[in-house]
Amino acid sequence: MSTEEITAEYEVAEVAPSIELRVKPIVTVAAKTDMGRVRDNNEDKHEYFLAEGDAEIASKGHIFIVCDGMGGHEAGQVASELACKTFIDVYRNHPSNDLQLAANGAVLAANRFVNDVSRTVPGRKGMGTTLTALIIRQDKGIIAQVGDSRLYRLRDGILEMLTTDHTWIEEAVSTGMMSREEAEQHPYRHVITRALGTEAMVTPDLFELDIQVGDTFFLCSDGVTNHVKDDQLHTFMSMASPSAICWNVVSAALVDGGSDNATAMVVRVDDLENVE
Repeated sequence: MSTEEITAEYEVAEVAPSIELRVKPIVTVAAKTDMGRVRDNNEDKHEYFLAEGDAEIASKGHIFIVCDGMGGHEAGQVASELACKTFIDVYRNHPSNDLQLAANGAVLAANRFVNDVSRTVPGRKGMGTTLTALIIRQDKGIIAQVGDSRLYRLRDGILEMLTTDHTWIEEAVSTGMMSREEAEQHPYRHVITRALGTEAMVTPDLFELDIQVGDTFFLCSDGVTNHVKDDQLHTFMSMASPSAICWNVVSAALVDGGSDNATAMVVRVDDLENVE
């Protein structure tokens, strides 16, 4: 299946006019993944694409993504890889310059591709993946979220979780079925309620945000957050470079048990260069 075929059904009537480059984001990115101490393969996948050339920086920007596959040996690995690559390809080639429209189209295309492979390829039935993506275009960003991988932001010393887990535990707490303390001990606490590729359609969380110099974003799979608490993460992110943050956080997850694949990606906004 080609990129053109995947993109086709999400095209808009006309290609959007070009966008003027006002601000050029300068970022440092680092990532690390580990199989963990229990699994015998790695179903996590991370990718990023740094735009080059004024036209693409202005219209599409930089893309960062973490996916955590599921579905048994190898199937989850295939799902996460297909989702990462399809999202980036479709987003970059989407004819609209509207961030939410292009990101939503990329999620839908990735979902369709994973779902098609799941239904038609022996040994891939039921596979799926989470998807957490950050796009930085000029001084704006957009987050696309499906599943329970996460995205945090450290700004002015304050760590904030920007995504919401699509899990049974979050639904139970948000609807008042039980307290968070009760939910954390429940046997269904790791059950996700939304994933990419497990159904014909999926609805991602999509929201835009302002980007500031000094913002440090942290994307990760639940193999990290199952073992590294937010206060530990805040300490790691406050005291190290992007590469060291990734190394230290993944190492901490392994020391605590490494019960799952663990993936971390850090994106630090070093500058927002004004373009005259």
